[in-house]
Amino acid sequence: MQTPLIDLKGIRKSYGGGDTPQVDVLRGIDLSIHAGEFVAIVGASGSGKSTLMNILGCLDRPTSGEYLFAGENVARLDSDELAWLRRQAFGFVFQGYHLIASGSAQENVEMPAIYAGTPAAERHARAAALLDRLGLASRTGNRPHQLSGGQQQRVSIARALMNGGHIILADEPTGALDSHSGAEVMSLLDELASQGHVVILITHDREVAARAKRIIEIRDGEIVSDTADEHPEVQASANSGALQAVDLRQRLADGSEHNGAWKGELVDAVQAAWRVMWINRFRTALTLLGIVIGVASVVVMLAVGEGSKRQVMAQMGAFGSNIIYLSGYSPNPRTPEGIVTLDDVAALANLPQVKRIMPVNGAKAGVRFGNADYMSYVGGNDTNFPEIFNWPVAQGSYFSDADERSAAAVAVIGHKVREKLLKDVANPIGQYILIENVPFQVVGVLSEKGASSGDSDSDDRIAVPYSAASIRLFGDHNPQYVAIAAADASRV
Repeated sequence: MQTPLIDLKGIRKSYGGGDTPQVDVLRGIDLSIHAGEFVAIVGASGSGKSTLMNILGCLDRPTSGEYLFAGENVARLDSDELAWLRRQAFGFVFQGYHLIASGSAQENVEMPAIYAGTPAAERHARAAALLDRLGLASRTGNRPHQLSGGQQQRVSIARALMNGGHIILADEPTGALDSHSGAEVMSLLDELASQGHVVILITHDREVAARAKRIIEIRDGEIVSDTADEHPEVQASANSGALQAVDLRQRLADGSEHNGAWKGELVDAVQAAWRVMWINRFRTALTLLGIVIGVASVVVMLAVGEGSKRQVMAQMGAFGSNIIYLSGYSPNPRTPEGIVTLDDVAALANLPQVKRIMPVNGAKAGVRFGNADYMSYVGGNDTNFPEIFNWPVAQGSYFSDADERSAAAVAVIGHKVREKLLKDVANPIGQYILIENVPFQVVGVLSEKGASSGDSDSDDRIAVPYSAASIRLFGDHNPQYVAIAAADASRV
């Protein structure tokens, strides 16, 4: 007798083991199937027949034993070669049909040919011919929900034949069908067997199994009966017009040809995705709306965060991010305050990391203009004030070094002082204000800076020459504190 198309030797399949109990599903299966046979494998639920079908169809590997396909050991094939063998040699027919809900009957039938890299025109023609052959010529554009159960099963049979379907593995093909549709499907399988296809039918229905030429019964993972044992002539008289076995030597050549089919697969994938989105237009629109809202939210949050960061950095820069304050202040009220002198300021100015240094002698003082009185911070500064605090003059000018040397009674007022005392004056430059009853001439108005933190308002201040503050207002030549601008802000 010729070499069997399928030859199983001592096939065992177990699950579990190690920390979990081992379950033996198949226990030493020996089975030979020749080209052109129509075989029914019967058994109760849990007998192992579906596991056996998965191993026959190269969907699963046995735990032990040999599976020879056309004389070659399947265990030597890698995953790509197994996929090639499944695609070229096997066609699967399931009880639940497993059709793509969004695809038409023709598109479902064409699916295996897409993975095989068959040109579009060729697969369209073959799918149409198969559906016509199975009596579905008028249903090629119908989707699965528009077909009856028997029609869906015929579509799945056409799909199994798309790439040739030398071996048809049918798992309970009539289980979900009524008796009339089931009879139609079995007639199709009879016809396929007569045309030379190997048909392996998995069923628990004895009446359905009786349509096969050979019946194999499996129980508890073992073959308990095989009609071929009692009637060897069943295999000997297998269809003489049987299809030739798939030549496994062609798998590498076919694989190289298939490598160029990725463009076609990509186009079909895009078309399938578009079809699904179009069928579910409302759901797609809602999904896209959710994506748009989500992306927009992320963009807005990033923009707000970046804007806030820049605003904070700008504010820090405006108030001087490189400034160090030095004073004799003591955090403990029982400890006397220290004294910083002008000699200390001169010594500090010689340090290499000090860019600018400025003594400040100031305090809260009463300010009057006309009938208006106001309490403001009055600080005696030198001419480094605009550079250290990054605080330009908006109106007029800052006092000069000559004003500092001569202790001139001139003042540069803040924006808030301007609003409180000289709001009704068109041009405050040249006006005289009284600071602690000492007249000072306004020579400039500082630009508006705002609050640095909390309720503190930097615009509520008046800058006067350090010498004038010491002599005319406070009577103390030592600074209240010293403002130091570091040359490198990162080393403050």
